[in-house]
Amino acid sequence: MKDQLIVALDTDDGEDIDWMCTTLAETVRWFKIGFQAFSTLGTDGFPWLSARGHKVFLDLKFHDIPNTVARDVDTMTKHGANMINMHASGGLEMMQAARNSADDAAYKENIPRPILLGVTLLTSIDETGFQQNFGSERELTKQVVYLAQLAQEAGLDGVVASPLEIEPIRKTCGDNFLIVTPGIRPKWAESNDQRRITTPAEAINKGADYIVVGRPIIEADDPLAAAEMILDEMRGA
Repeated sequence: MKDQLIVALDTDDGEDIDWMCTTLAETVRWFKIGFQAFSTLGTDGFPWLSARGHKVFLDLKFHDIPNTVARDVDTMTKHGANMINMHASGGLEMMQAARNSADDAAYKENIPRPILLGVTLLTSIDETGFQQNFGSERELTKQVVYLAQLAQEAGLDGVVASPLEIEPIRKTCGDNFLIVTPGIRPKWAESNDQRRITTPAEAINKGADYIVVGRPIIEADDPLAAAEMILDEMRGA
């Protein structure tokens, strides 16, 4: 289960990041680096974490013209990111360019290609907010599944989606399509600004390949104990 838990390092405090990674060194394999952590660590954080036996999920949610995203993915692949995401709403051509760029960079560097994910809809958005702000004729779940299909067609390995959409994505895209789920809240944690959420056990039972947990671990009084409680819940699923 430690290979399925990704801890989000949502802070720009380098000392906190160092302490958190050291504290969780034997318990967690994957760490997510978003804009906050990346602003402090930069690409130097990739080999730093790798040397400690960890893998890096680079959560910068690329969304730009195909050429720009292709160059960004090329750079991050060469620096050793193990998982990279981009907004699926950037379109088929953008995601295809990212996949081709990652393939080329990995081949030239003789390294494994990173896992590539399309971000569907943020877990802070619920059905009401989606209808009010996106002007789509589809319901939220149908939009998520549509974007997952688009990501699969583009050659991405999977998507980032809320745990509530795992089952329809799995039904449409198959068992070999990866699903990474944020919006994970143990029963003992506050939901904060997340809307489409489940517990760790529920997400695993629904078929999540990875779950992403941030504040319930990194803001806990005892992050190691919190991580171990979440892993125990995952094992019991």
